Amino acid sequence: MDPVTEINPEEVITEMAEEDRVLSREGEISMSVEHYEAGDIQVLKGLEGVRKRPGMYINAPDVNGLHHCVFEVVDNSIDEAMAGACTQIWVTMHLDGSVSVRDDGRGIPVAIHPTEGVSTLEVVMTQLHAGGKFEGKGYKVSGGLHGVGVSVVNALADRLIVDVWREGGHHQMTFAKGIPQGPLVTEPDEGQEQSGTQVRFYPDPTIFETTVFNYDILLQRLRELAFLNRGLSVELSQEGGRHTRFFYEGGIRQFVQYLNQNKSPLYQDPFYVSRLVDTPERGTISVEIAVQHNDSFQEQLYSFANNINTANGGTHVTGFKSALTRVMNLYAREKKLLKDNEINFTGDDVREGLTAIISVKLPEPQFDTQTKGKLTTTEARQIVESVFDEFFKQFLEENPGVAKGIVEKSISASRAREAARKARETVRRKGALDSASLPGKLADCSNRDPAESELFIVEGDSAGGSAKQGRDRHFQAILPLKGKILNVEKARLDKMFGHSEIRALIAALGAGIGEDFNMEKLRYGRVVIMTDADVDGAHIRTLLLTFFYRQMPQLVEQGRIYIAQPPLFKLTRGKKVVYAYSDVERDERLAEMGENVGIQRYKGLGEMDAEQLWITTMDPAERVMRIVTLNDAVEADSIFTVLMGDEVPPRREFIINYARDVKNLDI
Repeated sequence: MDPVTEINPEEVITEMAEEDRVLSREGEISMSVEHYEAGDIQVLKGLEGVRKRPGMYINAPDVNGLHHCVFEVVDNSIDEAMAGACTQIWVTMHLDGSVSVRDDGRGIPVAIHPTEGVSTLEVVMTQLHAGGKFEGKGYKVSGGLHGVGVSVVNALADRLIVDVWREGGHHQMTFAKGIPQGPLVTEPDEGQEQSGTQVRFYPDPTIFETTVFNYDILLQRLRELAFLNRGLSVELSQEGGRHTRFFYEGGIRQFVQYLNQNKSPLYQDPFYVSRLVDTPERGTISVEIAVQHNDSFQEQLYSFANNINTANGGTHVTGFKSALTRVMNLYAREKKLLKDNEINFTGDDVREGLTAIISVKLPEPQFDTQTKGKLTTTEARQIVESVFDEFFKQFLEENPGVAKGIVEKSISASRAREAARKARETVRRKGALDSASLPGKLADCSNRDPAESELFIVEGDSAGGSAKQGRDRHFQAILPLKGKILNVEKARLDKMFGHSEIRALIAALGAGIGEDFNMEKLRYGRVVIMTDADVDGAHIRTLLLTFFYRQMPQLVEQGRIYIAQPPLFKLTRGKKVVYAYSDVERDERLAEMGENVGIQRYKGLGEMDAEQLWITTMDPAERVMRIVTLNDAVEADSIFTVLMGDEVPPRREFIINYARDVKNLDI
């Protein structure tokens, strides 16, 4: 089996014997009466349903689902911070494999619940939809899963310990797989007069694919939350290891500056506005927006609703974009910076080089799905549009030098867009971007089903020749590239359309580029980058990854990009041939094979014949490939900017910091 093949663990196939089926008069299939009794109805009590189908609550019990549980607990602490009752959050990775989250909030209530007859803490931890987030009684604004979050975490925990400091007492309760292991234990707090909650989570290994927490995954989300909640201290520590504290008095203004730290901003201080707007339908809505342009060609816009990252945007983003485009066009016309014969800016023109954070906080937000990727609350559009329109217009009037720089950037983008349009039309007329007119260098596969097809992008004609001979022609296509492609970090679309290798790549994939990209037209389900294991190969790989990330980000987001792993060494003793993919593996194989072993160090793919390339790198039964994933969009953007952007000092610092980690470097 191909090592990168994924199987959906949620898929369940139920077989029903033919004799147990009856066909009703309406033509529907139902179970026969004699096999459908009261005893056939399964009742999942308490949190049993969560353990039975964890994917319904955390998407999947994989590494992401594991960390999602921690974030659900953190969200409760953040809700306390948004209520003005919490100033510090501590997240600790313990040596025993657990993670604890503590805050200095009010502490979960522990008194006997008026209707349930047990402590309120036990109700919160063991019942779905129990919490202070309904009807605005406990929290006017919250970001959790409407009271589901912490009880779900409890259900999926092998063990979970809750400590509450409240009303002069220290209260503790322990659970296992969601079930209380004893009554609430209370003791005096010995005059500490502290308050807050700590939840210590031991993930259940029978539920999760992995129970090992990743410091960097936790770090990214906690940093984001600290930016979004200015003045909140958030600390992450690893027992016996790393420790990081986040505290941003400037909030999302500092977030924008952080995102632009390796770029060249057009103006020093970001535009920032924060307003509370009272509405008859929604109550008070908080709007925060920070904006700063830079001289790059990329747009970075992150939006949040109640601290939830709305990756797919929504009404608040629509309102922001509409206001920005309108204000920029009106200002440019009023100041005669746009000539009478020049057309208005488009949204893309005014957002080129834009870094922006949009954060709204509102009671009972509405989202498109349970994953909350898109805000659909209608009032958010008008409010964000109105607030940004008024205050950004004022910002431009008060800062004419800054305004002129932004307008000139937009004019340059507009002209480049027009040049790109003409270039696109030119190459389309020549058929260079039409998948019906594939590049001559492409050795296509016979299978036309994208789900079963893969494209190998190969460095050089020599390796391309071996790959074409060694491949499985049924489902593997080969596209050899000559030299290094254009660095798209420093180029606009019009330059890309003028680059023959990029045109060949666009045509081979058949899905377009940039705004025109359409996943449904993609000709291959997998795109595999196969380059030499040397400095030049790494550079070509980075150029290709930059191109895909900037111009076809959907390929990265959906896990369609792979990195081939050709061997570094061929070890031969007699008729026995063994391949090694690293220095460590080479030494291990040498120890196993004994003396008189011939060692060949592959300097490039071209040194392998077709059979060797197939056996080691292309055969799905034997090969090992790395999948390119996107876990942290902020960090990914930063890395591409550092490696491929114009600023030299950040790149020099990156090389100095990570040079010792580089292995197998040929100079």
